[in-house]
Amino acid sequence: MRTLPSLSAGLGLRRGLLPSLLAMDDAAVDFLEVAPDNWIGVGGQFGDALSELSARFPLSCHGLSLSLGGSAPLDMDLLRATRQFNDRHGIGLYSEHLSYCADDGHLYDLMPIPFTDEAIGHVAARIRQVQDVLGRRIAVENVSYYAAPYQALAEIDFIRAVLDEADCDLLLDVNNLYVNAINHGYDAQAFLARLPGERIASYHIAGHFDEAADLKVDTHGAPVKADVWSLLDSAYRRFGVRPTLLERDFNFPPLPELLAETDRIRAMQTSHADVAQPEPAHA
Repeated sequence: MRTLPSLSAGLGLRRGLLPSLLAMDDAAVDFLEVAPDNWIGVGGQFGDALSELSARFPLSCHGLSLSLGGSAPLDMDLLRATRQFNDRHGIGLYSEHLSYCADDGHLYDLMPIPFTDEAIGHVAARIRQVQDVLGRRIAVENVSYYAAPYQALAEIDFIRAVLDEADCDLLLDVNNLYVNAINHGYDAQAFLARLPGERIASYHIAGHFDEAADLKVDTHGAPVKADVWSLLDSAYRRFGVRPTLLERDFNFPPLPELLAETDRIRAMQTSHADVAQPEPAHA
């Protein structure tokens, strides 16, 4: 298992970027992130490329298909295959989305969970089951959402309760936090202030689309915007640095433009390297 250092900046391993990633220098990024669901059992040219990149760069894993908030039983075949994938590639950091994505078939979207006490117990039990099968702690990501589910609790209270009951970590997606704060009218800094910093395992940042002043769409298809960089800076200042991933899923620019953004992460991390790190929740 290759543990990622706190001061590390990564890039998503996407098939559309493979030629550029294979050609880039080994020092260009500190790690690459893969969605294991898209790579399990893949052979041939793509499988060879993954093996080469895995040998050159530490990998983190970000799952897409477990549907932690869903009602159907967890996909045990996928979980066992994910554990084998993690073991084969020495994955030190595994995360999934605090959402559901299946209902009598895959929805190909990340749907928000109702913010209720019943949902807390349901999703926390499933996270604990996932951790048992994978043999590791996982981190769950706060997701962007547009049509709010039933909210007996505020989003921040729901997230905190799930983390506590499941005893898992948090992947803080800073862009999702920014998008949700604008779309649902809450204060992103106040949200940050109530997060349990000791549970933050890593960060994601990404670009979004400005549909309107009060409507932002989480696209992962554009450069990171200034307000999101500022919010990441606030998170580093409050909680200290963690491994941070630049997500870009389409509209790929030339690789040097993406590496300029990962270099900006590195520079920001260096500027906050002296911020005390909270003790992990499981220490």
